[in-house]
Amino acid sequence: MNLYEHTIIARQDTSPSELKQLTEKYSKIVEKNEGEVVKTENWGLINLSYLIKKNRKGSYIHFKIKGKGNVINELEKNEAIDKKLLRYLTVKVKKFDLETNYFGKNEDSEKKESNKN
Repeated sequence: MNLYEHTIIARQDTSPSELKQLTEKYSKIVEKNEGEVVKTENWGLINLSYLIKKNRKGSYIHFKIKGKGNVINELEKNEAIDKKLLRYLTVKVKKFDLETNYFGKNEDSEKKESNKN
């Protein structure tokens, strides 16, 4: 079994309920192809570095997936035709970092910033 980190960027005007549907849709595709979604993270609405299809922001959803290569092929085939998505990216990793929350409020960094002032 291979380990993958897969991120999708949905259009900025996608509602929270539509984001939940997207998450469920792609999780089901992974499970149908004998894969497993280990963790799903909703990173929220983030500014894009440059305009993508006339959008300045995008809603990021990140999956940690365990499965074979055909899982990713099937995912990307479905994502290529989805009009709600701007971009997607898959990276093969050696192990998952399940502890670190990169886009959440971190108490340690807030304390360091307050001590600087």
